[in-house]
Amino acid sequence: MNTKIILSTAYLAPVQYYSKLISYDEIWVEAHENFIKQTYRNRCTIYGANGALSLSVPIKKTAAKIKINEVYIDYATNWQKLHWKSIESAYRSSPFFEFYADELFPFYKRKYDLLIDYNHELQNTILSILNVDVLFKETTDFNLNYNREYDDFRYSIHPKKDLGDSNFHPIEYIQVFKPKYGFIQNLSIIDLIFNSGNDALSVLRKSFQI
Repeated sequence: MNTKIILSTAYLAPVQYYSKLISYDEIWVEAHENFIKQTYRNRCTIYGANGALSLSVPIKKTAAKIKINEVYIDYATNWQKLHWKSIESAYRSSPFFEFYADELFPFYKRKYDLLIDYNHELQNTILSILNVDVLFKETTDFNLNYNREYDDFRYSIHPKKDLGDSNFHPIEYIQVFKPKYGFIQNLSIIDLIFNSGNDALSVLRKSFQI
């Protein structure tokens, strides 16, 4: 196994993403790629009353391609209120919602300019909840192909593609609507946290297998 990994920035990233984030010694986040639509860079998937539910952070439109570290969040609609309402509706009856909701709620009141900064601060809060000390660096330029000492997951952790990941083995855990729709794997990290609490870190570690 390599000791270095490179990941994309992500909004409330899935279990697969966090299982890797906590398993490497050196973590890099891509800060100079062109923004890619319909990815975890600005969306997540939670478990709502009607099944999997996608939440997207709107970004300001530009005429040309734009670097991920120059993507501005669009507040023309009150998406923060809508996202929090969806999260609360999905998880208010989960075992640990009341324990962690206050730590996450501020991200749905305070306005951030840049998507990458919002994701960064939100990720730090998630890692604090998990009680994991992870230091990561942002890339200083764009490199499409890294040498073999890096494990590159910038484009393979994707909501609409199953590109295979031999090291990710989803561990089943309790979910609020599991009795209705069954277990849905690889949802946003908040699904695991709200449902598993202190056991979330153990689930993440078991999900990553060499």
